[in-house]
Amino acid sequence: MKKLLTLFSMLGVLAVAACNTAEGVGEDMQDAGEAIEDEAND
Repeated sequence: MKKLLTLFSMLGVLAVAACNTAEGVGEDMQDAGEAIEDEAND
């Protein structure tokens, strides 16, 4: 039971880290797209 609890705890931490990473990548891509759009408008 203790091993199972440890496993689920570790999976939970990894899931949260993966969500934050995906969110960061999305924000970076959005910023890059906005920069390209700004250059195209100039």
